[in-house]
Order: sequence, then C-alpha cells, then structure tokens
Amino acid sequence: MQGRALLRSEAHALLEGAAADMGGALQLAQLLGWLRLSGAVAAEHGRRRRECRCRRCGSGEAHMHRTPCAACGRMCAYCSACLTMGRSRECELLVLGMPAQPLEAGSASADLHKWQLSPAQAAATESALQFIEAPTFPYQPHQNKEFLLWAVTGAGKTEMIFPLVESVLSRGGRALIATPRRDVVIELDPRIRRAFPQARVVTLYGGSEQRWEAGDITLATTHQLMRFHQAFDLVIIDELDAFPYHGDPILHYAADKSRAPHAPKLLLSATPPTELQRRVKSGQLPHARVPVRYHRNPLPVPVLLRTPPVAKLLQTRKIPRALLAALNHSLNRGAQLFIFVQRISQVEPMAKLLRALLKQSAVEGTSSQDPDRADKVSRFRKSKIRVLVTTTILERGVTIPRSDVYILDADGRLFDEASLVQMAGRAGRSGDDPNGFVYFCGRERTGAQAAAVSQIRGMNRIARKRGYLLPEEQANSWRWSKLFKRSN
Repeated sequence: MQGRALLRSEAHALLEGAAADMGGALQLAQLLGWLRLSGAVAAEHGRRRRECRCRRCGSGEAHMHRTPCAACGRMCAYCSACLTMGRSRECELLVLGMPAQPLEAGSASADLHKWQLSPAQAAATESALQFIEAPTFPYQPHQNKEFLLWAVTGAGKTEMIFPLVESVLSRGGRALIATPRRDVVIELDPRIRRAFPQARVVTLYGGSEQRWEAGDITLATTHQLMRFHQAFDLVIIDELDAFPYHGDPILHYAADKSRAPHAPKLLLSATPPTELQRRVKSGQLPHARVPVRYHRNPLPVPVLLRTPPVAKLLQTRKIPRALLAALNHSLNRGAQLFIFVQRISQVEPMAKLLRALLKQSAVEGTSSQDPDRADKVSRFRKSKIRVLVTTTILERGVTIPRSDVYILDADGRLFDEASLVQMAGRAGRSGDDPNGFVYFCGRERTGAQAAAVSQIRGMNRIARKRGYLLPEEQANSWRWSKLFKRSN
C-alpha cells in the first residue's frame, strides 16, 4: 500500500488473500502507522460542515452531489469529478499508504555517453540531473520543485529522461512517467523496458492488467495518478500541454499528490502553456531548452500561402494554383502529406476533392470520430496512404520519415500557437529528410501564426548560437527565413 490512495473496495482488491478480516487488517495497519484511513469525501478543516472536498481528486463543493445512500442510509455526498475512477463519497474510506522515504542527494554522475545523446540533449539532461539530484533539506512544505525541459518536436525527449530515471533508480527510488494519452503510454512501454531491462516496469491505463502491481518505473496516464499518494521520487509529466491534462486542475492535483514531499517534478513540452513560458522568462521556473532535433538540422520554418477558406474550396471544388503546385511538388519528391483542417465535417469532403484533383487514389481522411482511425494511421506509417486529411487529433505522436505539412484555414480561431507548432513539427523529423515543407494556408496572417513562426525561428537561432546545428545546414535555415518573408 505504500504510496497508494485507494477507495476501500480498491484496497481490498489489492490486498486480496492477504488477510481473512480485511477491515480489521486495515485498522491494525493504521494503528501500526503503515497507512492512514480517512473519508474519501469530507468537510474541509475550518469550513462549514456541508462544504466538502474530495480527498482523492481535490474537487470542492461545485462537484458534490447528494443522494440517498444505500450504504449509510442518509443523504450522502459523492464527487462527480472523478466518478469514472469509482465513486468517492462521504461514507467511503480512502486508504492512504505511507509516503516514500527521502532519497539521499546524489551527484550528477550519470554516464551520458552511455545513452548516446546529442550535444543539445546532453547539455539539457545534465542541467536536469543537477536539479533533481540537488539536496532538498531542510524540506519546505510549500517548496515547488519543478523543472521544465523545453524541447522542440522531434528532439528525442524520451532518450533525455533515461539518465534521470537511472539516477533515481540507482539511489533506490521510484520514478513515474505520466502522459495524458493512453497510446503514448503503450508506445513508451517497450522502449522503457529495453532501456532498463533489470527494472520492474508497471504500465497503467484504463483496463491495464498491471493495475495493482508496484514497480521501480511506473508508466501511466495522468488519470491513473489519482490512485497514488506521495509515491514517487521523480515525477515526469510528458506532453503537459496536451488534452486532457492541460487546463484540468484535477489532473494537476493528482500529479502533485503522487510525488513524495521531497520529489522533483519534471515537465516536458515542445509548446509549454503561456503561464509556464511567463515563469521561464521571469526566472521563476528552472528550465533547459533543446532547440534542435537529434539530427542537428534546423526546424522547417512555415511558409504562408494565401488561400480561400476550406468551406469555399469545397463549395467551388477548386484549389488555388499555388497550393495545387505545392501539393504536386510534395508528391513528386516522394513525400507523404499531412493535410490539417479545423472541422471534422470537412475531413471526408476534402479527402474526396484532393483524390480527384491530385489524381491520387491513396488519399484518406480520419478524425476522432473515425472508427477506422487506428488502421488508417497504421497504413499511413507504412506509406500505403500518401495523403492523409485530418484534424488536430494527429498533431502529435505520428512520425513519418518523409513528410510535408499543409495546415488549411491556419488563420482560424481553433488553431492557436501551440497547435500550429505541433502540426508543423510533423515535418523534417527524419535525418534522411530534415528539410520538409510546412505551409500555413489561409486568407491572412494571424497573431497565432506569427507567434508560431517566431518560436520556431527562435529555437533555430538559439541552436545556431550554441553551435548545435550542423555547419552546412546553417545556410538552409537562413534561406527558409527569407522565403517566409517573401511570401508575406
């Protein structure tokens, strides 16, 4: 139970077979100081009696509902915010295991050469190592020990966290790698197991078979963190700007609750939220930037193509000559194409239009409502699909070795700076094709587009200044910058 936060029924499932009288065993464990029992929903200290808070997810009175309860026979409050994780209510016990013991401070002695990191990766990882291994005594309860690893898309963030996890494991600690998306957790599992063959790795998501296992390394979706309490000596949150973690205070609460009092939290992102960027600029958030991809070529800078709205293109069944020429150029050079649109309703009509105008049968469309999405993405990865029309559902997690990106209605309100950067990041990820093309297609240049281009150029500028770019590629970065200026 160490580091767990479980409802009574969940604790019984975890401890099944450990004792005949499970209720008595839990009470004895509390008397011995091995765990703590509390109400899952209870009135806050100093608050009025009817103002309750869920002690599992942190939600307050706004998420409390009171209904006649068959278990306690009275009007009993339950939390609707975390209902999908099991009913947390006033008459239910929340069983909290004791927190992990503080680790001894280490020295930044991990063998970075072992992990074959690029110069940019190694510099950022060394900064993060020094941060997580720094002494934390005397412990301050309100100390917010966070570190941001701001790495461009395709920088190899996973490889950079290996030395950090190794540092924690070597000192007898437990590491957590959490991400909002289930498919990323599943994809990380074999990579972590290959990197740490001697470690116990537990992978948690809805329906996971390892639900009650404990490991040296835990991979989990951020929702699963509600079932932990001060369990981990290092908490890594990957893709912190992604849905549903971004903007959900419950998941932020769960992430903070899952780390031991002394433990650092490492934040990974290519597009940190505005608030984190503000804290970076003000010096309030320690951070390291990785401004270049592992192949040490500059990021492709988007080019603006002035085009009518997608709705008009579909209505007239015509595509502007400049856009059609760019699409054909991409196909002729052997690239696969991401075509991003804002609305799900536009996916299939646009795929049909492109299929006709490009005279290309290998054109498909997919979205979050497509039951065949997984199959289409798999075929896209295998180059069986040349052009894939999609929404921001594929702005992350899909890497195609030779790809160009077209963002239609890039001036629309649904595409902000972060999403534009993420979508642009689908191009140029491979060392065999580092200079993929990115096009912002729309009637006008918006603030979001300008900010996205500024962020990409800024990363290229930092990479050049620090000597991370391959020398022969610096001229290419300059030429792309000039091309974007001419297009405006």
